[in-house]
Amino acid sequence: MNEHTHRQFDSELEAIRSGVLKMGGLVETQVANAMEGLKSGNLALLDQVIESDHRINLLEMQIDEDCNHIIAKRQPTAVDLRLVMTVVKSASDLERIGDEAKKIAKAARRLHGGDKPFSPRVELGHSAGIALDMLRNALNGFARADASGFASIKSQDAEVDANFKGTMRQLITFMMEDPRTITNSLDLLFIAKSIERIGDHAKNIAEFVVFLVQGSDVRYEKSLAKESGKEA
Repeated sequence: MNEHTHRQFDSELEAIRSGVLKMGGLVETQVANAMEGLKSGNLALLDQVIESDHRINLLEMQIDEDCNHIIAKRQPTAVDLRLVMTVVKSASDLERIGDEAKKIAKAARRLHGGDKPFSPRVELGHSAGIALDMLRNALNGFARADASGFASIKSQDAEVDANFKGTMRQLITFMMEDPRTITNSLDLLFIAKSIERIGDHAKNIAEFVVFLVQGSDVRYEKSLAKESGKEA
């Protein structure tokens, strides 16, 4: 590979890396706006989240196309191939986070779209804040090629999962005590599940960063450990 071609290749790799960070910034804003719309009842903001989802989809399509071009033209190996694979997988998870933000916005719109003022009976902002922090940390790790934050993100994911289970128990209790709350409680449950899924996708991105930096796959550590224990 001559120097000119090498510079072009570096430029192409930087473009897909920047594409993921641009997409991540947009997704982060979508989630934050969806949660703000839920809290404030700002229907215009919620509509904006719903209508902007297509921008995330288009970014993922562009990143996929660019990565396919790099693989076909450059045939990357070693760390360059890991970067391309990490970009493809991270973009997919970011697109799914965008879908979850859209789901939150749609549910929030239903909750606030009725005749009576709506006020959530469960606290969802705390878990959403943790999930957003996970996403920011995962993207920062990707930007710096630094996997040191993975353990913290795993711990945060466990907290988000526990919060979801607690919220689900609360909402089931409300529905059993007063059937009139079922409709709103179900929408809140959908939102809580979306927040939990956002945390899962953020953790996935952090796992891909470990793969990028260290070349190791940590996605199924528990399953592999259990399987190894059985064999022993």
